[in-house]
Amino acid sequence: QKKWLSSQISRLVLNIHSAGPPPPSLPSTIRDVDAPPLFRERFILSGYRPVGLSWRCYLLSLFQIHNETVNVWSHLLAAVFVVMRFMGPEGQGFSVDVASLAVAHLLQSHSEEAHYSVFFLDYVGMAVYQYGCALHAGTGLLLLLCITSVFLPAAALLAWFSCTTGCYAKLRFRRPYPLHRKLCQVVPLGVAYLLDISPVADRLLTHRWTSNPALPLHFLQVTLFLSSAFFFSFPIPESFSPGRYDILGHSHQLFHILLSVCTLVQQEALFEDFLWRRPALLRRFGEERLLLACLSFPCLTLCCTMTALFMRRRAQAQLMKEQR
Repeated sequence: QKKWLSSQISRLVLNIHSAGPPPPSLPSTIRDVDAPPLFRERFILSGYRPVGLSWRCYLLSLFQIHNETVNVWSHLLAAVFVVMRFMGPEGQGFSVDVASLAVAHLLQSHSEEAHYSVFFLDYVGMAVYQYGCALHAGTGLLLLLCITSVFLPAAALLAWFSCTTGCYAKLRFRRPYPLHRKLCQVVPLGVAYLLDISPVADRLLTHRWTSNPALPLHFLQVTLFLSSAFFFSFPIPESFSPGRYDILGHSHQLFHILLSVCTLVQQEALFEDFLWRRPALLRRFGEERLLLACLSFPCLTLCCTMTALFMRRRAQAQLMKEQR
């Protein structure tokens, strides 16, 4: 019996060794003074992940407590809820790129090149999502005006411009960031949002909210978006007590949480609109003409992707120049 037990233990040990190396242990987080300037955030003093670890470590950091944990999980959970809500046949055509923000914040600490690359990808996803919102919101205007006039092309152009200025601001400015970096990010997004939301604003101002269940949802998503924009623009509350909100409660986390909830509410509102207006759209324009109106969507995706790739090459050249 002892020999049998010894052989079983030996076999178990061999199986453990043959299974491959154990998963890497995640190092402790570091303070801002130990992180390169590119990865620091104002008034956030701790909770940074070390730079230069393996990709596997950053993937596993999804389950680690650091100052990006809430940013990542808020968008991952939102992405799961959206997929579950719109996975049926009635939800076809509704998509959201909230996962791009989660990926950017999860992997950006790997290296300076990775930091630039994933955030450039994030700006592409932001522009595509932004135009998708304009595409669906356009059903609120006079339909013929929206589809045949400049509304959709203008929305596509502003979405690309937002992507471009976001990439430029990320690459051009270094810490401590000047005010015009924030303006470079916020102003194009604000102008694009005003255009994209104009059909919804028109309906909120001219229709009784009880006439359509989507209107209260649209009001809520506008409120959530404006609140998220506030926390994106101003470092509150961490500026009043640096270090206190490093892990939980700083402005960028509040921005992500509000934006995730805004996305869920917005998608629900657009879904209600789509079901309510789809028969009228098909009767008036036909399916082929509606599809033709969406041709700017792949064009926008291609232009934003090319812009991000160009900016990534510029970032690589800049980093190589700095290392010499």
